[in-house]
Amino acid sequence: MEISRFIFGNRQLNRQKRRSQKPLHFLIGILIGAAAIATLVWPIAPVQAAPNPPDFARAVQAIEDLDQMRSELAKTIDPTAEITPQTMQEVCKPVGMKAMQLSQDNGWQVKQVAKKYRNPDHAPQNLQETMAIAKLTQHPELLSYSQIQGDGLHYYRRINVESSCLACHGPKDNRPNFIKAKYLDDLAYDFKAGDLRGMYSVIIPSLEAAQTNPE
Repeated sequence: MEISRFIFGNRQLNRQKRRSQKPLHFLIGILIGAAAIATLVWPIAPVQAAPNPPDFARAVQAIEDLDQMRSELAKTIDPTAEITPQTMQEVCKPVGMKAMQLSQDNGWQVKQVAKKYRNPDHAPQNLQETMAIAKLTQHPELLSYSQIQGDGLHYYRRINVESSCLACHGPKDNRPNFIKAKYLDDLAYDFKAGDLRGMYSVIIPSLEAAQTNPE
């Protein structure tokens, strides 16, 4: 008798389990069908193509050459000689001219950016540049980094202060008189050797951006 009750009880329990599982199976079927329809109606957007890797490698090497040029020119400054406007023409201007040439020759956007700028044209122009300066400031060991944005690949490379740069970028009161007179809103002073002076910013346009904004 006890065995019969046990078997009958198990049969009822199994029926209840099957009844409770039917709505769950029905719901899962609906969700799978909806997902399949959504895939057909709303196809996945294609991933934007990254810039040509060899182009990026060329940009990195070009910036290394540019920084080497800057460093070699800075070494020509005589710390015992008077700093004049001619000094800036011979030491600072060629770096900016070379950056412009790289932009024109390659279709890139190359410029120098600094939070503590002397030339207002070198101030950060957008949130990306401000964040890049902040990242390089927070991580002194970080030489450079890159990231893909909507308009292409952005490459940022730090510029450190060299001892010879302190003739113009050292203590505020020690700046040459012509700099004090010409740059009334100057922020590029009170640096020490090894400090972050600024960065090179390079944008290599994506194929889509280049086609949208032809030269």
